[in-house]
Amino acid sequence: MLEFLITAAKGLDELLLEELSSICPDSQLKSKPGQVIMFAEIEDAYKVCLWSRLANRVLLKLSDGPVSDAEDLYKIADKVNWPTHFGTKNTFVVDFNGTNQQINNTQFGALKIKDAIVDQFTTFFDERPSISKIAPDIRVHARLWRDNLSIYLDMSGRSLHQRHYRSKTGLAPVKEHIACAMLIRSGWSKNQHLPLLDPMCGSGTIVIEGALMAANIAPGLKRDYWGFSQWQQHEESIWQALISHAKQQISKPQTKIYANDIDLGVLALAKENAHNADVFDFIQFSHQDVSHFKLEELEPGYIVCNPPYGERLSDSAQLFPLFQQWGAWIKQHFVDWHMSLLTSNRDLLRQMKLNAKKEYQLMNGKLECQLVNYVLDQQNCQAREVKLIQNDFVNRLTKNLVRSKKWLKSQNTNCYRIYDADLPEYNVAIDCYADWLVVQEYAAPKDVPEHVAKRRLHEIIAALPQVTKVNPDHIVLKVREQQKGKNQYQKVAQTRQMIEVFENGALFKVNLKDYLDTGLFLDHRITRQLVQQKSKGKDVLNLFAYTGSVSVHAALGGAKSVTTVDMSNTYIDWAKENFQLNKLQGAYHFEQADCLTWLGQHKQKYDLIFIDPPSFSNSKRMESTWDVQRDYLDLVKDAVACLNTNGSILFSNNLRQFKLDEAALGDLGLAVSDLTKQTIPEDFQRNPKIHHCWLLTKES
Repeated sequence: MLEFLITAAKGLDELLLEELSSICPDSQLKSKPGQVIMFAEIEDAYKVCLWSRLANRVLLKLSDGPVSDAEDLYKIADKVNWPTHFGTKNTFVVDFNGTNQQINNTQFGALKIKDAIVDQFTTFFDERPSISKIAPDIRVHARLWRDNLSIYLDMSGRSLHQRHYRSKTGLAPVKEHIACAMLIRSGWSKNQHLPLLDPMCGSGTIVIEGALMAANIAPGLKRDYWGFSQWQQHEESIWQALISHAKQQISKPQTKIYANDIDLGVLALAKENAHNADVFDFIQFSHQDVSHFKLEELEPGYIVCNPPYGERLSDSAQLFPLFQQWGAWIKQHFVDWHMSLLTSNRDLLRQMKLNAKKEYQLMNGKLECQLVNYVLDQQNCQAREVKLIQNDFVNRLTKNLVRSKKWLKSQNTNCYRIYDADLPEYNVAIDCYADWLVVQEYAAPKDVPEHVAKRRLHEIIAALPQVTKVNPDHIVLKVREQQKGKNQYQKVAQTRQMIEVFENGALFKVNLKDYLDTGLFLDHRITRQLVQQKSKGKDVLNLFAYTGSVSVHAALGGAKSVTTVDMSNTYIDWAKENFQLNKLQGAYHFEQADCLTWLGQHKQKYDLIFIDPPSFSNSKRMESTWDVQRDYLDLVKDAVACLNTNGSILFSNNLRQFKLDEAALGDLGLAVSDLTKQTIPEDFQRNPKIHHCWLLTKES
């Protein structure tokens, strides 16, 4: 008998053992995590390649031995008589897995084994086979576990989950062998006379694998590339006999299989894949919203589905209500069905308010997932009141909203902060923009496990619609780390969706989704008012202007002229739109330029200059790097040269540790007034270091 190693995804080894017992009943099997060792004949290995719905690879063991140093790798590989497996005209590649104290680099390990193979051919034939990483004739696998190395010939060539019917995939596709595991774990594979439904089918993998099962189609029939095809010990007659027998086993399914998706594009892809797999006629496709999906099927069956995970946390705000609505619909229209859902976000499934019967751990690619089974009996489908979980965050947010309502009565704005990491364990900032919310998650401290931070964020997202009464579709989630320079302006999406907000008589366009910042710094609300009050009849310059909100307030304050300067064309255009929105016409100038270079060469004089530079910048458009603590004095010096007598500079920045040198500014003829405390709005009082602000007045 030969020794084979059959590999599978983590969590499938138990199912794989059962499957192999059925495919090769006369073989000897031993299960290990993620693999099964099989002692069998070559025909059995072919059967596994052809019929296994769960395996990844079928590996024939060629050699093994202990490893104490790098030369042992060479010796173990050299024990194999390689010319009996392939020739000099064949191509090959070596895959190496595992490390230990002696061998800590897989590329080095692969190289030593490759050298042993090549040297053997060179010695015997004075020529050597070539290496090919793309579709090699022979694939050699080396696996190092602790101090033992095993070398295998890959019979499968590529992972067996590649059935060769998928031309493309949708977002977050489930792999074919995982789809089969879902169908087995759900119970449907043993009850194939009952209907199968995937209401969010995506590219159709689950229903296609179900149809292949129901039609008894061997999953390997469509594959045209095998690791044994160029193997010199390959038994072609045995293989062809197995192929012929497999084709004879195909039958028309007696079950009903349904596939649905709301996206017409991926639904077309699912149909194409089903056609490629020769099972299109066995599946009924439909295009409906899953929250209102109807099925004219009297007999309960099995729902098996890979719904959206919300793996990107920014999706959670939209997915939570979807699962709530879907759960309510399921309880009304799918009583007595069984349901199995794959997810990497268990909190999403909890929104359905259903009691799970069983959970299984699975790996879908590199993603840790759970397959959750439900029995949708009468008791489980009873309507449950969705109660808001009272926790510290909910209580604090509720208090903040009550306080904000009182404070807002004296304000003239519909954009403000309602929560700013008030509780360290709920480390987010929440801003209101009209009827939208922007949630910015700060990077969790290193001592907080990722799963804990994620769970807390889900609690926040689940609570916000109920506490604030904001539509879940109007909640935007962003993950934010401490940024340097203008990194805070970097794009994170491309929706180009703008909404209008108002503040103290001014209107602004904000973009809540495409950038980490929205186009309006809320902590500068009072600062902008101050500029407006000081601008009447004056020539005003706004440097590092961003989207021009300060310039708008200066113009509304009756400025004689306003010059707006920023390095970004995008923000200069945005500033112009803000001026148009406020119907402002006059001596208003917009300059796209590096503010530092532009100011150093500028000769015009101003009465009021507003400067809010980044903390750090190394933009390619700048002639050098910028560090606000290092370089601000040179910037102020250039600004003073452009300042009229008795003119003033409003200087601000958000570097927490920034230190202002008042003596040095005095030498420049400037009187200094610290306005930091009076320019921080009440909704930012929790974070008094959100910015610094000084009024620098040129003395006569």
